[in-house]
Amino acid sequence: MDNTTPYAGCRSVEALNRIIVDCRRCRRLTKYREQVARDKRAAFRDHEYWGRPVPGYGDPRARIFVVGLAPAAHGGNRTGRVFTGDRSGDFLYAALYRAGFANQPTSVSRDDGLELTDVYIAAAARCAPPDNKPTPEELDRCRPYLIRELLLLEHAQVIVALGQIAFDAALRSLSGAGQVLSKPKPKFGHSSTCAAGPYMLVGCYHPSQRNTSTGLVTPGMYDRLLAQVQRLLHPKKADNACHIP
Repeated sequence: MDNTTPYAGCRSVEALNRIIVDCRRCRRLTKYREQVARDKRAAFRDHEYWGRPVPGYGDPRARIFVVGLAPAAHGGNRTGRVFTGDRSGDFLYAALYRAGFANQPTSVSRDDGLELTDVYIAAAARCAPPDNKPTPEELDRCRPYLIRELLLLEHAQVIVALGQIAFDAALRSLSGAGQVLSKPKPKFGHSSTCAAGPYMLVGCYHPSQRNTSTGLVTPGMYDRLLAQVQRLLHPKKADNACHIP
């Protein structure tokens, strides 16, 4: 599979990221991300926006692969780093810091000193989409990047999918990477788990501002989920069963 998958010539996530940031395959997303970077939000009018596809970020030897939905228009699309400069990122990186996976609880810019240990983060769609809603066709065009990341992150054991769309994208990418999925199709839920070959896929509610402000997602929920992920890194016995709590 490794020799036939797209971008097989990329031998590191750094090499893949150089390809990702130059992508212009989706006309709608390209137009939108660049328009946002020109028009800017008033609060960031003095900022130089990234305005390009946002690559993955983290530890290339990570055992945990976190998959989000897409960059925020004035978050990752502004800063150039996934989950950086917006409320979702504030919540996520604070949780990773409490769990010992990040060296600091905040992420405001590409050069703020953030380092991740044992975690790599990417998104199902690499460009900020209008209304935070990439189309199925746009997700399809991005999927080869996610598949290649799975193959390049050789130490990955657990995939944490933030939200239903990321969960579905992870399932499709696992299949594209040659992994056999259980039937029926695994269902998404917060802390749901399912095995696919050497990986465990874990569902997680997205840390969107709407979810965190309404209490659908709380810091305690993320703390418990990351503790669950840590336990999955050294399972006593792997099986192909799915669990929906």
